[in-house]
Amino acid sequence: MFDTKFAIVLRQDLAVWQKLNVTAFLTSGIVAQFPDIIGEPYRDRAGNLYNPLSIQPVIVLSADQATMSAIHRRALERGVTTSLYVEEMFSTGFDAANRAVFAEFAPEDAKVVGIALRAEKKVVDKITKSARMHA
Repeated sequence: MFDTKFAIVLRQDLAVWQKLNVTAFLTSGIVAQFPDIIGEPYRDRAGNLYNPLSIQPVIVLSADQATMSAIHRRALERGVTTSLYVEEMFSTGFDAANRAVFAEFAPEDAKVVGIALRAEKKVVDKITKSARMHA
């Protein structure tokens, strides 16, 4: 049905609240990059209007730190723009501080806790190789 795949990979040792927080942030980045992924508003039988949602399913995977670094590297090598969340962003409280702490790291030393991408299915599968379905 879709030529693309929308995947989020989370570092497996995160606390539940961190996994949920990172997933929300990463999803917003993909939506900003691909606004056409958002469908039409929902309406219930009583006529109440609700926000539109993604038209495409999202696969959530998990990986250890070494695999997260490999996924990050493979995405960069293939030129796939991603949403990325590094561990140090948990200690900030607003966007400018997030971007400032993010800028302190390069791919080789970033402690990636979450990465999201949307690209051609085969490309996403190659990039996320070794990640497992999130339990």
